[in-house]
This record gives sequence, structure tokens and C-alpha cells, in this order.
Amino acid sequence: MRRPRYHANLCAYVCIPMRPGEEWVAFKMAERGGRGSGGHGSLDKSITLPPDEIFRNLENAKRFAIDIGGSLTKLAYYSTVQHKVARVRSFDHSGKDIENEPLYEITVQEEITARLHFIKFENTYIETCLDFIKDHLVNTETKVIKATGGGAYKFKDLIEKKLGLKVDKEDVMTCLIKGCNFVLRNIPHEVFAYQKDSDTEFRFQTNDPNIFPYLLVNIGSGVSIVKVETEDKFEWIGGSSIGGGTFWGLGALLTKTKKFDELLQLASKGQHTNVDMLVKDVYGGAYQTLGLSGNLIASSFGKSTTADKEFSKEDMAKSLLHMISNDIGQLACLYAKLHNLEKIYFGGFFIRGHPVTMRTITYSINFFSKGEVQALFLRHEGYLGAIGAFLKGAEQDNPNQYSWGENYAGSSGLMSTSPDVYPMQRTRSGTFDMLEMDRLERPLVNLPLLKDPSTYIPDTVDLTDDAMARKYWLTCFEEALDGVAKRAAASQPDSMDALERAEKFRQKYWNKLQTLRQQPFAYGTLTVRSLLDTREHCLNEFNFPDPYSKIKQKENGIALKCFHSVIESLDSLDWEERQFALVKGLLAGNVFDWGAKAVSDVLESEPQFGFEEAKSKLQERPWLQDSYNQWLERLKVILACNSGPALNDVTYSESLIVTERIAAMDPIIQSALKEEKLLLVQTGSSSPCLDLSRLDKGLAVLVRERKTDLVIIEGMGRAIHTNYYAAFKCESLKLAVIKNSWLADRLGGKIFSVIFKYEVPCQ
Repeated sequence: MRRPRYHANLCAYVCIPMRPGEEWVAFKMAERGGRGSGGHGSLDKSITLPPDEIFRNLENAKRFAIDIGGSLTKLAYYSTVQHKVARVRSFDHSGKDIENEPLYEITVQEEITARLHFIKFENTYIETCLDFIKDHLVNTETKVIKATGGGAYKFKDLIEKKLGLKVDKEDVMTCLIKGCNFVLRNIPHEVFAYQKDSDTEFRFQTNDPNIFPYLLVNIGSGVSIVKVETEDKFEWIGGSSIGGGTFWGLGALLTKTKKFDELLQLASKGQHTNVDMLVKDVYGGAYQTLGLSGNLIASSFGKSTTADKEFSKEDMAKSLLHMISNDIGQLACLYAKLHNLEKIYFGGFFIRGHPVTMRTITYSINFFSKGEVQALFLRHEGYLGAIGAFLKGAEQDNPNQYSWGENYAGSSGLMSTSPDVYPMQRTRSGTFDMLEMDRLERPLVNLPLLKDPSTYIPDTVDLTDDAMARKYWLTCFEEALDGVAKRAAASQPDSMDALERAEKFRQKYWNKLQTLRQQPFAYGTLTVRSLLDTREHCLNEFNFPDPYSKIKQKENGIALKCFHSVIESLDSLDWEERQFALVKGLLAGNVFDWGAKAVSDVLESEPQFGFEEAKSKLQERPWLQDSYNQWLERLKVILACNSGPALNDVTYSESLIVTERIAAMDPIIQSALKEEKLLLVQTGSSSPCLDLSRLDKGLAVLVRERKTDLVIIEGMGRAIHTNYYAAFKCESLKLAVIKNSWLADRLGGKIFSVIFKYEVPCQ
């Protein structure tokens, strides 16, 4: 039976999926400017795909997966990335005068690492994107592309023809679950609750080591509800035909809008109470005797049956969105209660970070569960299917045996979809979104000594929530940016393009900071740690692996020359004086921080600034908490250092060389190393801050085996910006020098005041 003409034209206009294959017809009609399109059928297919931003490292792609839904295509590929790393190597000093020679040699080497790329774009541009991929493929190792979603069937022939790869289809639900498990394990601040009326709308959750069980509600054209019990045990337990497709289709018929996003934009401007009949409209003032709120919806579109007037398209879109969201929320809540589940994750094309959608679903879940069940959303929910399909195709590489980390330099972040909030998100020809994840060298796990890993929060201040602190720190990082770029270029004096790459770094990080000014929730909870990590990622992106390597080389050499005099001075003191001198000396070492402007200004202007000068900077009255005599006299020490470079912090490889030289001068240190009373290990971190939920597995094993009973955390980044409130199963000592005047004022002290916080766990 032939469909009425206006439906066919509407299909070309808004791409409503009415029957299998019809979207493809709509795309072809739009491409050639089909009759009846109202002037909107001609689409510009000459989209710009700059390889520096879209489809990065495509020439090194090894394996592909694709998830094609009703409207969006999500492409995943695994590539190898070649980048520069700084390596240190001890000189052979045998028989030589080493007085004026550097402590160790620094070399910059090329290293190959693994990276996952995920790109999301509108189905309208799938042919153009496939052409681009075909033209840039060089080293792919596979002849198969894993595919999931309804479009895996519809676009199968097109994909095989364009890429020359065999399409291997995978089950949609299996891919969604695998993808969800993957992001829950590997991306901190992946999960958030939405609170519209709060100062901070996005409330990000800490990574829970126990992710099971949970309910996944995927809202696409319809709704699928899946109960996930373990990594490989899950079941589809329900669903509904009322989903995003219903909102899209009915909304388009009601309002004559072109796109799903436009419908949501209309809904955000509408007032559903103009269309819906509320409880107070039915009962008048008597609703209070029923124990109900007068603003509850009694009948969706109820006023449209009684009022003889036209309703605005904004109000109708808002009413429709409320009706569908409440229906979905009630279904999800009933299933969660039936299966005794407290966590519900929502995903799918219907969500995509739209505030109005998340607000209505959150309200519905809270209302029907009486606050016992929480509606949770995912920053990268749109990529779950593509991630799962990739994992299915990469099982021989055991990707789940590794830890992965989001690369902030190559990821779009969670953006508001409103053009008024972030006008640059939508390109001239469509919306593109990227996520990149780097495979880490070693597995990362929780520190076994954390009192409760499920409630551990590494960061002390949430800049997403604290507007005053956010404004200060963003400005602070902006003002320091030129200096960091200058330092990066200076670290590679023999490179012809160092200045050009430094400028590209400066511009990229500047753009990230501007995004965070407008949308501080883009990469999860905004913190000083995340700002530092983003900067390190951008430096690495432009091949500046360790801008402070020469500074560290010089400072470590000077420190070694002071070793004998410091030891002799300590030996001359009585026991009590010696303990205070040890603490003061440790804190003085923390003064040498090139990441703090107050310190870097001094170090730049006073080349002779040294250990004694650093001690003189310290405020004489440290902030002590409890007695600290008990932490002394420990028999075995595990010294943990950064795995990779960050600012001028000593790395694990550098610490090995320095300790080796100290051992050659000091028989006590030499004996401790030989008897393994002193062990040097790496943390797995490359940040001035420290997340104790993502530590090197080898360190965690060693801590457990040695029955460690004291944790010492040193440095402003590790003990103040992070872990100041961290609770442990054992005794702990947190100490640092405050090298930022704004932070000192906020804490009620002066710059170069010290924190010395000793804590004993509650019994």
C-alpha cells in the first residue's frame, strides 16, 4: 500500500525511521534535493574532515568496529601512536672526574603505544566518512570490521564496498553491556546524576570498584532494559516501543521540525503546564487532602481536549517529552524494584546529555521509587555499542587485562547541546564528537590501605561546584600558559619545529581552558588535578614528553653534592632536634616546585637559590595535627615515585640513578637496598597529583605483602590538592608547603606555611 505523499516528504525532511531501509531512501532524496523537501533537502556533503582533529592516526589503524543506529554512526578503531619519550641513563663514571659532569644522560626516544579512537557523526555523512577512511587507510591488519546496531544490516553492502572489509555483525545488547562495563572500569567520573535545580547540575560519581549489579536502560527508537549481574551474565528483562523514536516521530508531526535536536530545543523553551492537566486542575484546592502535589501531571495533553485554542509547538514538545520520559522512568523503576537493583544507567540517542531529558527522567525515577533508586547517566553513553563491538573483535589482544585512560587532548568532552551555550560544538555540516583512550603500560588498582575504596575521593576541592575557586584556578593556568609553552620549546633547543609545536600546544590547551570556563563539567568533575592532567596530555600530544628534564638533571646533581654536609649536620644534633631538622629538610625539598608561580619566579630570578634558602622560606610554625613521634623508626620503606614525568617531579627512573649514587656514598643506604629494606617502585601516575584508586598493581601487591602500616604523602599536589581528606586503614602522614598565596589565604595561613597532618585510623 502506497504511503500518503506528505509522509514521504516528511521522511526526507526529518529522517523518521518508518520501515527498514527508508532512512537510506531519505538520505538519497536529500542528497539530490528531492521534490517536496521545502528547500531543506539539499545537504552540503563537502564536509571538512581535518586529519589533525577527525580520524586521527588513521594511517596506523589496525582494527575497526562500527555501531550504526537510526541517526548516528559511532566508529571505533585501534591504532598505534608513535610519540617521543624522555629516557635517562647513568653515565659510566669509572676512573673519571665527575665533579663537573651531569648526573645522568637524557635522551629523547620514539615509543609506540596503543590508542583507541571513537568518533560519532550523523548517518547523513556516512558515505563521505567512509570515503575519507578508505583514502587514508595504510597499515590495517584486519580484513573484518565488527558491526552492531540496526544500521549494520542497512549499510552492510556500502561498508564492504567502500572499505573492502567484511562486515561481521554482533549482537546489540552484548556490545552495549561490554562497552558499559569497560567505561565504568576505566574512565573516572564517567557516571553522573543530574540535578537541575542545584548549583552544580552534573554530580559525578567516584569509581566504584564493585560495578555489578546494575540496570541499563537504552533509549533509542524504543526502550531496552537489561539486568547486568556480572561481566558475562546479563539478560534482557523488558522494554517498550515508546522511546526516542516516538518522541521524534510524533514531535515532528506536531511541530514540523527538521531534527531531533530541534525538538529538544523546542521542549527546553516550552511550558508543559499549558498543555498538561495537573492534579490541581482536577481537584482544585482539595488535592492537599490526598497527599499529592498540585503540580503533578494528571493527564498528559489533558488541556488539549477541553480548551478551544491553539497550543504552541514549544509547549506541545515539552508535554510530549514529559509523557515519554515519565513512562520510561516508571518502567525502569518498576524493573529495578522487582530485581532489587539500586543503580540505573540511562543511555542511547534519546539522552545524549540533553538537560531537559535528564531532568524529566531523574524526576520520574525519584518520584516512583520514593528516592530509593537513583537515575545515573554516562558521559560516553553514545559509544557503548562501538566500544563493545571493538572489544568483541579484539578478544585475542585481551584488552580487559590492561588499564586504559581517557586522553583529554583528543576527546571532545561532555558538551551542552544548546548552540547558545557552546556555539562551536556544531560544525557547519554536522556534529562530530571524539573520544580517545590510551592503553596504559601497567594495570592500575586501588591502594589496599584505603579505608573504603567505594567512597574515596582523591580531589580536595570540586571546582565544578566552587565558582570562586574555579575562576581563580582557570585564570592561574591561563596566565602560566605562555611560560609553560616557552619552557617546552626551550627543552628541545636542537629541534627545528619546537617553537611551532609549542605554539600548537599553547593554542590547544587555551581552547580546552575556554571550554571549561563555559562548561566545567566537560571532562567530569573539574579539579586542579584534571587541569594539570589535561595540560600534560596536550604537551605529550605535541611531543614535549618532559619539558623540565634539564632542570631536574641540574637540581638532582646539586642535591647530591649537598648530601654529605646535610648528613653530617643531622648527626651532630640530639634526637629531638634531629627529628625537627629532618621534617624541615623534607619540607624544604618540596619548595622546589616549578609548577608554582611564586617559586618559579624565584628560581628564574635567583639562580643560586638552594637548600638553605628554601628552608629559610618556611614559616616557623607548621600546622601540626596530633603527635608525630610514632611515625619515626620504621624498619622497611617503600619509596614510590611517578612512572612518567610531570613538571619537575622526580620520576622512578631518575630516582633509581640518584639512589644508586647515594648508596655509593652511604653504607647505610647501600645496605638497606641490598637487604630490600628500601625498595623503589613506581606509582603508575604521570601527574603532580595522585589518585590512589589508580595505582600501579605491582605497588599495591607489595604494600599488601609487606603489611605496610604507615603511608606518607608529600607535596602540595599529592597531599593538598588530592588526598587531604583521604582515610586509610593505617597511620598516615600528609605534609606539604603551601606555595600559592590564594590557597594559603583560603586555608587561613601565609604563603610557604606548611601542612603536617598525622592521622591514626579510628578503631
